[in-house]
Amino acid sequence: MRSLILLLLVSVPLLAADLTKLTVVVTNASGKPVDRADVIVKFSGRSILKLGAKIRTSWEMRSSQEGVAHIPELPKGKILIQVIAKNYQTFGQTFEVTEDEKTIEVKLNPPQEQYSVH
Repeated sequence: MRSLILLLLVSVPLLAADLTKLTVVVTNASGKPVDRADVIVKFSGRSILKLGAKIRTSWEMRSSQEGVAHIPELPKGKILIQVIAKNYQTFGQTFEVTEDEKTIEVKLNPPQEQYSVH
């Protein structure tokens, strides 16, 4: 019993070390914050278990008036970030995250002109 408790005490910090906190900052081409942008974050690696409970690996939220979205803890590794905002092109990119805390800056471009053959 003592060895099981010792094993759990040693393994918990190791499991916690594999998580990262992300901050996504969404701005437009001129550097102004984009508020109410849909920010979708998905961990694209293997599923992770922490003490028998599955860790949440995807989040959907909106950016604040300052253009900031704080993402709760996710596993480190390949993370897909998508940003969708009205009157802007959709952004999507995969990032390799190895830090405990990381800020990712996303710059949204205005929509392209639409062309018709008719």
